[in-house]
Amino acid sequence: MAHGYDTMMNPAIEELLDETGSKFSLVTLSAMRSREITNYVGQLGQGIGASVPPQVTSTASKPLSIAFEEIAAEKIEAIEIDPEAEAAALALAQAEAEAAAELGDDSA
Repeated sequence: MAHGYDTMMNPAIEELLDETGSKFSLVTLSAMRSREITNYVGQLGQGIGASVPPQVTSTASKPLSIAFEEIAAEKIEAIEIDPEAEAAALALAQAEAEAAAELGDDSA
C-alpha cells in the first residue's frame, strides 16, 4: 500500500497508515490516545487510576509519540462503527428523550 521512504519520524508514517487504513483514522486514533496518556500522567500520584497507562515501553516523552508507537505495535486499533446501527441508536435516544420530556410536562 504505502511506499517506504526515509523519514525523520519513528515509527514511519507509512507503517502507521498500514495499521489504520486512512489518514483520518490515524489522526483521530492518535489524538484520542494521546489525550488518554496525558490524563494518565496527570493522575499519577493521586491514586485515581481512571486512565489506561501507556502500553509500550518508550523513550519518548510526548504523548503523541507514545500513541504512534502503540499504533505501530498494534496495542491499540480503531473500531469500525456501523452507520446504520449508530443512526438507530440515536433515533432511540431521541425518542426516549421526547418521551421523558412529555412525562415531565404532564406532571407540572
